[in-house]
Amino acid sequence: MIVNIALLTVTDTRTFENDKSGAILVKKIEEAKHKLVDRKICKDNKEDIIKILKDWINQPEIDVLITTGGTGLTGRDITPEAVNEIADKHIPGFGEVFRTISLKTVGTSAIQSRACAVLANGKYVFALPGSSGGVTDAWDGILKHQLDINHKPCNFVELFPRLKEK
Repeated sequence: MIVNIALLTVTDTRTFENDKSGAILVKKIEEAKHKLVDRKICKDNKEDIIKILKDWINQPEIDVLITTGGTGLTGRDITPEAVNEIADKHIPGFGEVFRTISLKTVGTSAIQSRACAVLANGKYVFALPGSSGGVTDAWDGILKHQLDINHKPCNFVELFPRLKEK
């Protein structure tokens, strides 16, 4: 099943030309045979992030929103706070599993990540770190499986509202 994904890079410094983490996710989305419906870059500004996410969660063709960047501990890292503003339900296991996977690649530095996931208006929203290693860990360790309808015993895809409408 093709999953329709919107991708947001949150950064004060990157452009499409040098957005390495965004480029990695685009490639992984394509390799999984999913569809990238929209891709944007915005500054580390909570209101701007919320505006983009709200727009995307109200588009019926979008199933999943992925953000990269802004999940650390510095003053400008506010992506989890923005995601929290649109959340209907939190998926705490996502961050827990992500940090467990990251522990194997970056050691105890994994504790500095606030990667998280929520449900918002029936859409999955995943907030990933802005590092190339972080997005790779998240995709390869979690998302590629959970966004595959064939993954068992269960996966996020089988819970999509558009499947329940049929």
